[in-house]
Amino acid sequence: MPIGSDQPGIEFAGVSKRFQLQEGRTLREFVPALLRGRAWSPPFHALRDVSFRVARGETMGIIGRNGSGKSTVLKLIAGVTAPSEGEIFVYGRVSPLIELGAGFHPDLTGRENVFLNASILGMSRKEVLARFDEIISFAELWEFVDTPVKRYSSGMYIRLGFSVAVHSEPEILLVDEVLAVGDAAFQEKCLAKMQEFRSQGVTIVLVSHSMELVEEFCERALLLNGGGVLADGAPTEVVKRYTDLISHPEAALETV
Repeated sequence: MPIGSDQPGIEFAGVSKRFQLQEGRTLREFVPALLRGRAWSPPFHALRDVSFRVARGETMGIIGRNGSGKSTVLKLIAGVTAPSEGEIFVYGRVSPLIELGAGFHPDLTGRENVFLNASILGMSRKEVLARFDEIISFAELWEFVDTPVKRYSSGMYIRLGFSVAVHSEPEILLVDEVLAVGDAAFQEKCLAKMQEFRSQGVTIVLVSHSMELVEEFCERALLLNGGGVLADGAPTEVVKRYTDLISHPEAALETV
């Protein structure tokens, strides 16, 4: 399927996501609730009836206050968790830059973890072998490639996780505050790689608290508040709505 704005990349249709909050933790509290057929703890609604569409090749930023549901959206797209209600359609190979290095084993070396993490992302051993030198060079870790990652600094860990993810040839790239970590040189390298993906027509969904980045990098922005969509449109307009929301929380009563 050719890349084009008329082709879907991601679709959310009436998606809601509930989690159980573990408030009651004692057996004395649990047994009566179980006998009454009630939940062990009250549900928390991370998302409520969320619908949106991201076209193939589009770059969309997701903004909102902490707890608004931004990271939950990315995890649903990545398949890390499933919706409680609604449907999600994802068209293409997904590379999630959400929790970099989350699949690393601390006792394995950087080399071994490249193969482990790449397999989780759907890469074959042949693909990893073909791109291994690029992965390590991008991460600047040749000196430590055969060192167990438990001895890596947090910056080294993040560089290796990012490099594996971006060399998996994604069709959909999910980015959760990656550019807020690491040193300035690494941040510039990350942004340059993402710009390269944009020029190649990769669909990008970016979660960030940097309004400047969202306005400069994204073609469109989605504002979430309380698990619902508050605004969807041009980044400059949506960012203004967000700043108004911070100044005047009562504005959240007006949803799209």
